[in-house]
Amino acid sequence: MTRKESIAWYIKWCASALLITAMAARATGLEAYSLFDLYLSTLGVFGWLVVGVLWEDRALIILNAVGFVILLIGVFKSFV
Repeated sequence: MTRKESIAWYIKWCASALLITAMAARATGLEAYSLFDLYLSTLGVFGWLVVGVLWEDRALIILNAVGFVILLIGVFKSFV
């Protein structure tokens, strides 16, 4: 199986699309999109965390694990 055919290839592109969409929502500066940005960023960072684990890349794992925890705290706060 080539790298392109692996599940990590699909996850990384979906996660990247989620993060780009989240950044576009953030760039609007509209308060209405802040939760949209938060949720999409959380999903995108989680996707890259999965890719880091699949690739056994410690830098990706650490960066995205920390980012996921930070964003998840924001998600939980949004429900309170």
